[in-house]
Amino acid sequence: MAQFDAYKNTSKKSKAAYPLLVDIQNSIIDDLSTRLVIPLAKRSNLRSLKANRLTPSIDYEGEIYLLFTPQMTSIQSDLLVSPIGTLEAHRDSIINAIDFAITGI
Repeated sequence: MAQFDAYKNTSKKSKAAYPLLVDIQNSIIDDLSTRLVIPLAKRSNLRSLKANRLTPSIDYEGEIYLLFTPQMTSIQSDLLVSPIGTLEAHRDSIINAIDFAITGI
């Protein structure tokens, strides 16, 4: 598993709202049975949201998603089966959103 890999959300409860999850956990702690993830929601499914630093736009395969940083959580690593791609190109936006959520800066 690699940091910033994207996965399909397989949860029956949340996959309609958040179709993708991005793994944000650094590989230095791969030996844990859980991974830190942030869900992504399709921007087209949402009303106006004015929290750009907290929920930045992520362009992935022609679709615009919002990184839902306030919904950051841990899940069992075995639920992240096969990565569908990487969001490494959005690393700075993802790290900035996490930093903003934690420090407000």
